[in-house]
Amino acid sequence: MANKENIAKKETEVKELAEYLKSTNLVLLIDYRGTTVDEDTKVRKSLREANATCKITKNNIVKRALDLNGETGLDDLLEGPTAIVSSTEDYLSPLKVVYKFSKEHENYKIKGGMIEGKVMSVDEIVTLAKLPSREELLSKLAGSLLQTISKVAVAIDQVRIKKESEEGATAPANA
Repeated sequence: MANKENIAKKETEVKELAEYLKSTNLVLLIDYRGTTVDEDTKVRKSLREANATCKITKNNIVKRALDLNGETGLDDLLEGPTAIVSSTEDYLSPLKVVYKFSKEHENYKIKGGMIEGKVMSVDEIVTLAKLPSREELLSKLAGSLLQTISKVAVAIDQVRIKKESEEGATAPANA
């Protein structure tokens, strides 16, 4: 009887994880071997601030949940200790958090993952993580536009000054 209960419990866990994974924009598989409790606490806090979660689940359950969703591209990565970082909102912020943390802590490694349902390699994930954030891009765009507007304003002012000086030189002197 206990065996059937365990099987039913695991089947429920697989179904719940599969449903959750369907709703995510980001699923990262992380090798966290050697990460201390303090380090883990820091990265989890940063991930919460980026609207993401970090969960440790048995590889077999993750594999079955992915299989249930028809996804087999990550099966090879499910070896050894694996943490799942996921987000149902923006994928770039949590991705940057994980990448930054992995650069600072050699034990914390990105194995691979899925972004918006597409399986991504480590290189593709790192490339995306290195991109500037939306806010940074908007700031750069605003700066460029402001610089261009300033140049146009200076040019118009120079034209005004030149016209005023030409009008002053051609005006008849009152005697």
